[in-house]
Amino acid sequence: MTATEETLVLVDENDRETGVAPKLRVHEEGLRHRAISVIVVNRRGDMLLQRRRLDKYHSGGLWTNACCSHPRPGETTPDAAARRLREEMGFDCPLQPLFVTTYRAQVGDLIEHELVHVFGGVHEGAVVPDPLEVESYEWIGIGDLNADMAARPERYTVWFRKYMGEFGGGVAALATAARANS
Repeated sequence: MTATEETLVLVDENDRETGVAPKLRVHEEGLRHRAISVIVVNRRGDMLLQRRRLDKYHSGGLWTNACCSHPRPGETTPDAAARRLREEMGFDCPLQPLFVTTYRAQVGDLIEHELVHVFGGVHEGAVVPDPLEVESYEWIGIGDLNADMAARPERYTVWFRKYMGEFGGGVAALATAARANS
């Protein structure tokens, strides 16, 4: 099954399931659906970013958080977050819920309308990204990331800019906690 053949869980504004639909149709019609995102920092408080593979069906070549995806029908959001982190970035780490947000944005010819459960974790060790998903990755300090996002926002995915703009304090708190526990 290709990424665009997946089935996504449709939800209302309160995250109650309203049905399922094929991924491509969901993004063509801008249907609200459940999603997950994972933000990972190391003990120094640097954030792990991935550059999406250039030929992704949208937002190819842009920098974003460690991983983003969708739970499968019947899969919990924590399980989906752990699964996709392992599949995309090649490692596991304990994850905690950070926040839930909704956004709607045009991404090329498609529309993202997601209710996103964002998780955070701390990882030290190897990162082994899936080359079918990830072009490259890097660790970056929060201050340097914020400065680059302000100077060159077009380098970053629309959802990641939202997370950092609206919930950057939560991300910074995750980084601070990681440093405190090192």
